[in-house]
Amino acid sequence: MTPTTAMVLAAGLGKRMRPITDTMPKPLVRIAGKTLLDWGLDSLAAAGVEKAVVNVHYLPDQIVAHVAGRRAPQIAISDERDALLNSAGGIVKALPLLGAEPFYIINADTFWIDSGQPSLERLALAWDSAKMDILLILTDLDSATGHSVGTDFLMAPDGGLRRSKGDPAGLIYAGAAIVDPAIFKDAPAGAHSLNAYFDKAIASGRLFGMQMRGRWITVGTPDAIAPAEAAVAGALKRAV
Repeated sequence: MTPTTAMVLAAGLGKRMRPITDTMPKPLVRIAGKTLLDWGLDSLAAAGVEKAVVNVHYLPDQIVAHVAGRRAPQIAISDERDALLNSAGGIVKALPLLGAEPFYIINADTFWIDSGQPSLERLALAWDSAKMDILLILTDLDSATGHSVGTDFLMAPDGGLRRSKGDPAGLIYAGAAIVDPAIFKDAPAGAHSLNAYFDKAIASGRLFGMQMRGRWITVGTPDAIAPAEAAVAGALKRAV
């Protein structure tokens, strides 16, 4: 099953990127000549995604204008100008645009350079709706640039996940996943986090992960831009 729709989480305030984000939403910050948002959308287009729902809140008109020029994937805007809804709240609001089939979720402020088969393709091949509610892309500390807050999950040999509580042997959530929209049945309409759904899936043995191959890049502050651009150059050089 290859998802044809995706949710792109682009509504954050980007406070740590100030002063750049005083006048620009973080997803439009450029790394190696391409916006963070386009790094993600290009990956989705390459994976065969036909429709991406992009949520907006902070300086939303800039994002709306930027994506208007894209041909693939088709972009739908989920407008959160009235209230910031956090990760899961934004997805719940956008569910009517996302449909009833499993879809990708990606963060608009992290991206990756694949080594070999694209991570989103590998994720689709690994998806098994019979045993999974959520399947995350993960990376190790050595393959990450710009990450400084420890790890998120420990992965069992079968791919099952549990919280790592910062264990250095653990893996980082790389900001991309496939989810079954059924997990949002009866979800509250207000602001809330995806972490609650991760924990619920762990409790029922239905949270799984797949480790990516390549370089994962997160850009949290202005001084992270130069290391991110160096990491892109190095990863692309190795990929040739």
